[in-house]
Amino acid sequence: MLNAIWFYRIARFLWLLRIPLLPRLIKLLIFLIYNSTIPYEAPIGRGTMFGDGGIAVAIHRRTVIGRDVMISPHVLIGGRSGLPGFPVIGDNVFIASGAKILGNVTIGNNVTIGANAVVLKDVPDNAIVVGIPAKIIKYHTSPKTPFMDF
Repeated sequence: MLNAIWFYRIARFLWLLRIPLLPRLIKLLIFLIYNSTIPYEAPIGRGTMFGDGGIAVAIHRRTVIGRDVMISPHVLIGGRSGLPGFPVIGDNVFIASGAKILGNVTIGNNVTIGANAVVLKDVPDNAIVVGIPAKIIKYHTSPKTPFMDF
């Protein structure tokens, strides 16, 4: 089944080749099919996937997303009103459904962000965070499988 990440990868490739119109059309197609905003300007690492095709995911164009990140549906990753900076997400991160990552925050490697969590502060490596605002409840015992410890 087609996933929004496939369309993003095509749009990103075309944008890096400096082709002006096609990436915008693909971004519009992503919005129409998946109700998602996944800008081709945002660098998203290899192995990153969107759950349920990427339905209702919104990512700011200045966000940086690492490798092997799993982004569930209804996730918002972007800035905070009136504050400078945008999120940087590390490698092997699991972002559960409905989570919001807002502002100039850095998410470490091997992190799990719980459902509907609102992340407003930096998260260290191997942490599990939940709540509004998100707080660390535990650290992973195995750094390679962040979403299996929950």
